[in-house]
Amino acid sequence: MAARLFMISGAVLLAAWPGAAPASADPWTLHDAADLPDWVRIEGTFRARYETLDGQYRVGRSPSDQLLSLRTTLLTEFKGEHVRAGLEVEDSRGYLADAGSSISTGEVDVFEPIQAYIGFDLGKTFGGKSSDLELGRFTLNLGSGRLVGRNNFRNTTNAFTGVRFGWTGEAGGNFTAFYTLPHDRRPADQASLLDNKFKFDKENSDLRFWGLYYERPKALGGVDAEVFFYGLDEDDSASQPTRNRRLYTPGVRLLKSPAVDQWDFDVEGGWQFGRARATTSPADTTDLDVSAQYLHAGVGRTFDAPWKPRIEAFYDYASGDGNPGDGKWTRFDSLYGPRRTDWGPSGIYGALSRVNISAPGVKLEVRPNARWDGFVDYRAVWLADDQDRFDRGGEVDPTGSSGSFVGNQLQVRARYWVIPKSVRLDFGGAVLFDGHFLKDAPNAAGNGDTTYGYADVTFQF
Repeated sequence: MAARLFMISGAVLLAAWPGAAPASADPWTLHDAADLPDWVRIEGTFRARYETLDGQYRVGRSPSDQLLSLRTTLLTEFKGEHVRAGLEVEDSRGYLADAGSSISTGEVDVFEPIQAYIGFDLGKTFGGKSSDLELGRFTLNLGSGRLVGRNNFRNTTNAFTGVRFGWTGEAGGNFTAFYTLPHDRRPADQASLLDNKFKFDKENSDLRFWGLYYERPKALGGVDAEVFFYGLDEDDSASQPTRNRRLYTPGVRLLKSPAVDQWDFDVEGGWQFGRARATTSPADTTDLDVSAQYLHAGVGRTFDAPWKPRIEAFYDYASGDGNPGDGKWTRFDSLYGPRRTDWGPSGIYGALSRVNISAPGVKLEVRPNARWDGFVDYRAVWLADDQDRFDRGGEVDPTGSSGSFVGNQLQVRARYWVIPKSVRLDFGGAVLFDGHFLKDAPNAAGNGDTTYGYADVTFQF
């Protein structure tokens, strides 16, 4: 694996290297090149990434995997005095994967209009500094993004159709309300994904996602505060049985942003309640009472030293459910939150998630200069409930006799701006060292420690 990653990394670097571009080089933009008027905005990205994995932790998948993923986005927006309209197309493809790969709609979604919206500037209609209304297809990115955010590392993007209202107060607070139908990415069968088949995604009125979000910078001295309430309502459709979820998730976040020679912290948690069924089987008609929780807590410090090192200690928890027969459902549902920031690379790796997990860790970040940044991150991972499954791998021991220790994850990343704000290289990897649970669970994959690496180049224009 290391040899493959080294070769592809070198190829990516040579393909992207433009010569000795000065650090002050301005990013090239399609808008400038075409000499477009100010009321038109065109921007986009192209990313090529190679990933390789050995020691597959997933049950029923090939022991090794690889993927060459390509993602292209193009956003065009027209802006009037009080009205704007935009269209963003994302083309996500995957190559080199074989049958038995873990490839999914997280990697492949061919030529999809993830945004097609019209927006209205409502000015001070509601007494604040500004307000706006957006209708159509759009992406959402709220707060930390742990429960609803726009994907970046993943090759495809969560998108929604509906209405979003935004308001900014005179004192700086921001409020967002939305009611949407999440997109069902299609096709979803592996044969079509391996062939990069095209089919438009669709919305379904049987799945509704809505919420209220408010943030207030410096609400408590130098501490930012956020509060939110998200709802997910789901029913069976004619073609797809579901768990008939009625999930309601209130939460709060307190954040002190990193600054040199100061302590910082990020604490976020929420409770999930409502009703849901344990399975999607049409024969399962038992509605269970939901009571689940999640917590993220981290504290760090940035030192006034060369490379601006920052050290952080953190802990993440999300409840599990090893006994749905008790009439309760306690496994947390992570809704539409990207996993990269807290849990490590997704793609064909994506070993950890905010489901049935208890995981403390420590992280070291460095920024040698304006072009380079990187980090190394370690976590010890336990199941929150040793009778529930390991969410991403599928291993489960209903008796709990395999213990709860999943293992240790170590990940690294380094990024470099070849041309500032225009061309960026990203290299990284992760190792999941098997613990007792991954070794002893009755359906354990049995492929040993999982090693993963990736290299990509992104062009922004």
